[in-house]
Amino acid sequence: MNINYRFIILLLTLFPLSAMSADANSKNSFQIDVIASDLGVPWGMALLPDNTMLISQREGFLSQLHLESGELVTISGLPDIKVGGQGGLFDVALPRNYQDSGWVYFSYNKDVGGQGATTLARAKLENHTLINWQDLLITKSISKTKVHYGGRITFDNYDHVFLSVGERGVRPNAQDLTNHAGSILRLNLDGTVPADNPFIDNDQALSEIWSYGHRNPQGLFFNVQTQQLWEVEHGPRGGDEINLIKPGKNYGWPIISLGKEYNRDVPVGEGTQRKGMEQAVKDYIPSIATSSLIQYTGQTFKGWSGSLLISALTSKHLNQVFLNNENEATTEKRLFRGINGRIRNVIESPEGWLYLSTDDGRILRISPHNE
Repeated sequence: MNINYRFIILLLTLFPLSAMSADANSKNSFQIDVIASDLGVPWGMALLPDNTMLISQREGFLSQLHLESGELVTISGLPDIKVGGQGGLFDVALPRNYQDSGWVYFSYNKDVGGQGATTLARAKLENHTLINWQDLLITKSISKTKVHYGGRITFDNYDHVFLSVGERGVRPNAQDLTNHAGSILRLNLDGTVPADNPFIDNDQALSEIWSYGHRNPQGLFFNVQTQQLWEVEHGPRGGDEINLIKPGKNYGWPIISLGKEYNRDVPVGEGTQRKGMEQAVKDYIPSIATSSLIQYTGQTFKGWSGSLLISALTSKHLNQVFLNNENEATTEKRLFRGINGRIRNVIESPEGWLYLSTDDGRILRISPHNE
């Protein structure tokens, strides 16, 4: 097949908001469309049944985007949100019973006596206004620091919600089961604690904790087909991690890590392995600055099913990791570098398309290119 490269370059020049992109390592080709822009830092995205998308912005705004017309509407009814540093409005997510319940779930930084705490909440959407706002859990992660909030939400298919909480830049928090910082939490949809949580009968631990020993987990995804919970978290300088989360397990931060200190060239912690602490499925050295992940479940992009898709901030790409039958990482690909933006979030649509958000305020749709 003869390729007219000059023609392709001309197309990309004339149509910068809608470009064809081919992955040289696969048979897939892609249509990339910018469907919204100028949104601040669009932290979370949730697809509604009426062909719209809710977009949470870290600056403390919530928008609703019509996916066909491009109309963008600001949603009112948010509570006071403590915005600053890495803090603000985080995720927005729909439970699997959304059509029946109408609840929309949020995570945000709540002001508690002048300090911040990662908080899980829910509300209902009515005529572009949030009503019946409920704070389900103001986590015991209160700190004056402005970093490492976590804040990602996911749901299983047994009426549970998971929330990630960073260690707030205070490293010992991640090994301290008397606070929520540095943990993955599991709750019932109404905010109560499930009776089968791993620390429910441990009076030395908070009963909401599902796993601990995490640094700053900003990616969390429950695969209902495999019943597995996946997580990605930032390392310090090197040592970003992909983890397969199991109840009650300790993932090691800050005792074990492959990262180094920011201010000197020495390893963090006491080594890279210790008995009783879980090993990551994959580490990144140097860091790519992981921010979110999904496990692709569709069939639209051939050969992708079961692969992990991780958004990368510093290295500005979508990271794809293929797994073998033992959930070991085998092959890594770095996709969509031409987007040229810090990719904050990735979600999958019912059609098997992808939506990406970037820290420069764009929402992009990635669909198959019909040649």
